[in-house]
Amino acid sequence: MTNTSHNTGDQAQTLRDLSSQHHTPAFQNDSESVTSVYSITSGKGGVGKTAVVANLAYTLATMGKRVLILDADLGLANIDVVFGLTPTYNLNHFFSGDHELQKIIVDGPLGIKILPAGSGIQNFTRLDTHQKMRLLDGLDSMHNHFDYVLIDTEAGISENVTYFNTAAQEILVVTTPEPTAITDAYALMKLLSTQYHEKKFNLLVNQIRTEDDALDVYRKLTMVANRYLDISIDYLGSIPEDRQMIESIRKQKVISELSPGSKISNAFSKLASRICSEPTQVDPKGNIQFFWKKLLKIGGRV
Repeated sequence: MTNTSHNTGDQAQTLRDLSSQHHTPAFQNDSESVTSVYSITSGKGGVGKTAVVANLAYTLATMGKRVLILDADLGLANIDVVFGLTPTYNLNHFFSGDHELQKIIVDGPLGIKILPAGSGIQNFTRLDTHQKMRLLDGLDSMHNHFDYVLIDTEAGISENVTYFNTAAQEILVVTTPEPTAITDAYALMKLLSTQYHEKKFNLLVNQIRTEDDALDVYRKLTMVANRYLDISIDYLGSIPEDRQMIESIRKQKVISELSPGSKISNAFSKLASRICSEPTQVDPKGNIQFFWKKLLKIGGRV
């Protein structure tokens, strides 16, 4: 898709329609289920990224999808806290060689599986090549188990952030209408584009007051990206600002569970439906990608 400016009419729907104009993969094996891997990432902390991951996972699970959440904030884990879980083991035990991934997976609501990270330990805040490959192989061994893997990256542009974004099939950048959040979102996309050759990004604007706020953020980012970067940005929608989100975090339950009929829950339902309607990417972006062996097999290359 090419970034396009819009004039009148239902601009939000127009952006979504244009964003969905992808080519159908040349090869699709219906007998094989392909796992879709989304990194949910942000240039700035405090934009509600982890809440987006948790609520998106919950909503996908209500739609019958098998979901795994990978908490990739390896120094300040919190996805388990959002769900009110107390894992016995976490990814620190995996990277140190104490346990395999299957041993540390914990059960969340509606059958959601979670790979929790550790907290307050710096040992694995910068993964080395061996640790990255172990994780790649460990997840690849579970390729038939999930429809969606959602990676909750840490905020910023650290080496771990760039690794998880390049290893995922799809990158979902979460931002807010706050100017610093927009600037940091662009900085993250610029880094991933110029240094790691990522060309396609998805955008979700969180904590908006009106849809026009979200569209304004999208326009600003696409305008600058069109001028300086060779990338496409697909607009996946917005999530309204809602004080109930604070209450849900305090209760350690996702808002989609506490208030299933609320405006914010409906927004997550639209986001999940949008993601489910996306064609599955069959061809891997490169060699360092989660489930790349499975994708090569389905593509008839091995």
